[in-house]
Amino acid sequence: MSEQQFRAPSLRILYDPQRVTAISPEWLDAGFWRLRGGVTAELGGRGQALQLETPAGPAVLRRYLRGGMVARVSHDRFLFTGYANSRAFVEWSALTGLLARGLPVPRPLMASCERHGPWYRAGILTELIPGARSLVDAASVLGEDDWHRLGVVLQRFFSAGMVHADLNARNILLDAAGRWYLIDFDRARILDRPARPDRMLARLNRSLDKLGIEGRRDLLSPG
Repeated sequence: MSEQQFRAPSLRILYDPQRVTAISPEWLDAGFWRLRGGVTAELGGRGQALQLETPAGPAVLRRYLRGGMVARVSHDRFLFTGYANSRAFVEWSALTGLLARGLPVPRPLMASCERHGPWYRAGILTELIPGARSLVDAASVLGEDDWHRLGVVLQRFFSAGMVHADLNARNILLDAAGRWYLIDFDRARILDRPARPDRMLARLNRSLDKLGIEGRRDLLSPG
């Protein structure tokens, strides 16, 4: 996919010119969409992801927020070390790299990094995967073939060198056609070699344990 960059003092926005024809920083502001009545669902998560209806089509907006004790001091500010190093731009790079490899991830539409002295704030807008529901919501109706196909998809990601920082049941989606997707690539990395799946699968299994999801987990591991 193609990308362009909008530049203004203390602000950079990456965007997909095939989908976004008019650049507006407000598109990455939750308040803007609330005032316009463009929020169609609140999806939760640390970034309080919002499902939106935009001129570029249905989309998901996520702002980058801190967790843990540090959030009490600064809930949405991060140390600035360059626009390219911002969490939004790094996630954009991960998504475009995975799409180039033919892997099932949402297409990024816009990503912003706004500098405030030594700090920055950031957000990302991605396409909404139509008719998709999380592994959490789909688990009760999954058959052996579904688990097998999920295992195959995960292996494709691992073979492509993907290191997902938060592989859990809420970040795995199943669309209406039975296709699996991964989402939320904040702090993800793509190695130049296949990634070891052990820690990612362990994290996923802890998530499934916590949610009481059984199923054919054995089909998720390589081999």
